[in-house]
Amino acid sequence: MSTEGSGTLTTTRPAGSTSPLTSWMTFPDPVNEIAARCVAGGVAITAAVAVVAGLPWLAVPLAYGFVARVLAGPRFSPWARIVTEVIVPRLGMAERPVSGSPKRFAQGIGAVLTTIAAVAYLAFGATTVTLALLAMVAVAATLEAVFAFCIGCKLFALLIRAHVLPERVCVACSDLTLRAPGR
Repeated sequence: MSTEGSGTLTTTRPAGSTSPLTSWMTFPDPVNEIAARCVAGGVAITAAVAVVAGLPWLAVPLAYGFVARVLAGPRFSPWARIVTEVIVPRLGMAERPVSGSPKRFAQGIGAVLTTIAAVAYLAFGATTVTLALLAMVAVAATLEAVFAFCIGCKLFALLIRAHVLPERVCVACSDLTLRAPGR
């Protein structure tokens, strides 16, 4: 176990990982929902600016951020580091721990969408496809940032309830009665 972010969240290595080469691959569990929502706010703003201003190249830093967060939590994501080390501690709000597995799954969806967007733009000059994908990311990130509604987390729970993912991955995700009210 190691600490991540503001120093109180624990992280775990991927199952079976003992190699020093993979020891950097950690993801917070639990995740501070306040930090997750602030990161989502930065993603929402960046993706919205890309769409409104017609800046498809912004898919590249967005993709990097998502991939970095999926692989190692906030460790290699500049925006997540700023959020967890500077912004959230200054907000003075109590941490709101939520399960890390659904958040990582949601980050994975963002990584796929933004990576496809970046490749579409860089390799094929497909600006419209890129901006459409970034618009989808902007909507999802806005829902997370403003309303704490995580589309990826909801999909994760549905996949567990449908027995596509094993329940042991996240017991609280598959049984909504274990969640705090309103989650």
